[in-house]
Amino acid sequence: MRLRQACVPLAILIASATLAFAADDWPNWRGPNHDGISRETGLKTKWTTPLKLVWERPLGAAFSSFACVDDKVYTCGTADGQQVLYCLNADTGDVVWQHPFEKAYRERLGGDGSRATPSVSDGRVYIFGALGGLVCVDAHDGHEIWSKRYGKVPQWGYSGSVLIEGDLAIVSPGGSHGGLVALDKATGNQVWKSGNDIAGYATPYPFTFNDKRYIVGFMGKSAMIAEAETGRLVWRLPWKTDWNVNASSPIFHDGYLFLSSGYKHGCILLRLTADGEKLSAKKIWGDRTFRQKFQSCVLYEGQLYSSDERSLKCVDFETGDLKWEVPKLKHGTVLIADGHLFVLTEKGKLLIARAMPQSFEPLTEAGILGGRCWTIPVLYKGRIYARNLGRVVCFSLVD
Repeated sequence: MRLRQACVPLAILIASATLAFAADDWPNWRGPNHDGISRETGLKTKWTTPLKLVWERPLGAAFSSFACVDDKVYTCGTADGQQVLYCLNADTGDVVWQHPFEKAYRERLGGDGSRATPSVSDGRVYIFGALGGLVCVDAHDGHEIWSKRYGKVPQWGYSGSVLIEGDLAIVSPGGSHGGLVALDKATGNQVWKSGNDIAGYATPYPFTFNDKRYIVGFMGKSAMIAEAETGRLVWRLPWKTDWNVNASSPIFHDGYLFLSSGYKHGCILLRLTADGEKLSAKKIWGDRTFRQKFQSCVLYEGQLYSSDERSLKCVDFETGDLKWEVPKLKHGTVLIADGHLFVLTEKGKLLIARAMPQSFEPLTEAGILGGRCWTIPVLYKGRIYARNLGRVVCFSLVD
């Protein structure tokens, strides 16, 4: 009995250590909770000296953000006429392996390269190429496990990342392929497809409502919701924007669904309710407070924070009231950690400020990149990983 009693706290300590380690991982677009909020703590937020550059590496053109798991960083680039999936050592930036997975994507207006961010799950890495190549590779050495190809490529390339939902890998190829498509993540075999809406540019987004899991597809001309288990379509909203660009990640919280698009379109907050076997939605507020071309809001303590096509701002989630706005800070990206905003401007300046509705008061302003910086950075084990169109940098936020 004494041995059993001694083992109990030991088991708790082991489990706690495992959970603490796992909590550091950032395995997919917008992080483990799909919300842009990091669990990192102990970061230095006020710097009077330059941030310490840990490493930098050119990888070629891509807009892919980062997945960070088990001291590895996964992102994309372009090399030898191919879109390339890279696995990097998180400490040194050295290439552990690289896997070319489809031909290079060229786009003169915005920029070349992969748009999606890798997703990591159970020792596998998933990437959806700009030209429709969907690939699953081994996280250890990069060898291909399975692949698919979709051909309804939107005007600016496939941009949504792979959503891992339990045993499913979910993508949004659009049209006859399916608005949303769920594959067995181990084999690539199709499990279900839902709708035939044309592809947008957003990553499929999961949420739980009334104890059931759902997936939002933010498509080219609509928003749709499907049951995660079966793919059954339960709700659809026409949502037409210029150029069919719906790219911002939806947000679900406490029965409310938030959507936002740029090109002067605007945003909406909807309250979802059960309607038999389907869902219905009531508009709570909607205006042009947020107009996001490719950025996504972060919801923190009842406030939405984001940079859009006009400015950086804070907006009350429930009412839509504008709390503060910083003009000219447009097209930046935002994430939150330990109660602070980490804002990367499109010109490569890092701004760190407390996340609060009263005002935006940067504690730190540091130039960490040049060129076009439209990719959201990631915080991982005391460091920030960021990129422009061709180069990745890693800075320490604890030294």
